[in-house]
Amino acid sequence: MTTLKRGSKGEEVARFQAMLRLADIPLQTIDGDFGPATERATQIFQKRFELPATGVADSDTCDSAGMNRPDPTKTPVPVIDHLSVEWVAKIFPRSTPLENIETYLPPLLDALREADMDDRDLVLMTLGTIRAETERFEPTSEHKSKSNTDNGAHPFNKYDDRADLGNTGRPDGERFRGRGFIPLTGRGSYERFGERLGIGSALIQNPALANSPEIAAKILATFIADKRPMAKYAILGGDLATARKLVNGHHHGLDRFAATFESGARLLSEPA
Repeated sequence: MTTLKRGSKGEEVARFQAMLRLADIPLQTIDGDFGPATERATQIFQKRFELPATGVADSDTCDSAGMNRPDPTKTPVPVIDHLSVEWVAKIFPRSTPLENIETYLPPLLDALREADMDDRDLVLMTLGTIRAETERFEPTSEHKSKSNTDNGAHPFNKYDDRADLGNTGRPDGERFRGRGFIPLTGRGSYERFGERLGIGSALIQNPALANSPEIAAKILATFIADKRPMAKYAILGGDLATARKLVNGHHHGLDRFAATFESGARLLSEPA
């Protein structure tokens, strides 16, 4: 096993951080970055196990942390067959329209299966993401606001010329505004996901497709699948804040995300 130390990055670091948290070592974030906080946590762990407190995760330290045992995140726990509209309604607010869950849940579960994501943690992360983004359980379109439109300007003018979004001028800002269960934003993202979903230029020609049940579901499933390894380690170590940040880029809606994830986990653990 590779020695992990300050400056190391990647999935093995995230797994080691998760193992430290499972050992009740104080470490705030599972981010795959072996920085000063992870170094200090490693020293605490080493002292507890009477190992040289170097702050470097050598083979003895990794073995003591359980890194030599099978990685539990590699074995999925299928749950999709246990889910239903009524089950999902229990972990969403009463204000969530049941007809929305009836409309969007079946294509969402199909998309998760297709993306090989029939796994407890990933399914709950997906449902938590929907709750954090839209409690109504439906794809949404970005609204005009100060963050995307200057006073007196045409809608979404701030997006028109943003090269980081792949936009090339008006009317790209408004045409490719955020849509979906997560805000797919910018010409570049619409092009990439059109290619990844095998629908070619359909999203460019008709951006509103990003809000359709099947396409919105596939975009969300694909996006979360891309975060799979790091998300699984964050969840393994109980770091739901990082799991949320992997999707959103920050902690917006973390309370709703965590509430849905945790209530879903409790329901799934109850006897049938």
